[in-house]
Amino acid sequence: QVQLVESGGGLVQPGGSLRLSCAASGSIFSIATMGWYRQLPGKQRDLVATITSGGHTNYANSVKGRFTISRDNDKNTVYLQMNSLKPEDTAVYYCNLQIVRNYWGQGTQVTVSS
Repeated sequence: QVQLVESGGGLVQPGGSLRLSCAASGSIFSIATMGWYRQLPGKQRDLVATITSGGHTNYANSVKGRFTISRDNDKNTVYLQMNSLKPEDTAVYYCNLQIVRNYWGQGTQVTVSS
């Protein structure tokens, strides 16, 4: 059974930075595609960034140049470095592990506000 635990969310001012972490249990992390998604109340969950087992990354246009996804297979952890944060980045951020099926974390709130 795969479990994903996110951390690192919080309140930050516009222009600030946060780093999200997602620790995964189980032995399949290194061969899985990992991703970060975000969701506003009543809205669909949208892709933020993904990273394959080989390190290939993909970003939503809205975060390109500001966010960086990375992974540490030795620690079974994926990160999302978020810089130059904007109020429109405010959302609940979810970690995703994709292999045969999707697994989701519980989500972490990111609020960008002055």
